[in-house]
Amino acid sequence: MSESVYKIIEMVGSSPVSWEEATQNAVKSAGMSIRDLRIAEVVTLDMMVDEDKPVAYRARVKLSFKILSD
Repeated sequence: MSESVYKIIEMVGSSPVSWEEATQNAVKSAGMSIRDLRIAEVVTLDMMVDEDKPVAYRARVKLSFKILSD
């Protein structure tokens, strides 16, 4: 029987453009040092506002990656 173990971490990505880009930035940054990323789950979205205008979109993302496999 094949068994696998996964670790889950949370990261916050940001972007001046959109929540989608903020999410992509979190995944891209994680991929620079973590192999076998499997799932990215957006947990929360928020934005920083200055003078009634959005200045940064932020996405908190749960990422899972494989750490053990038969």
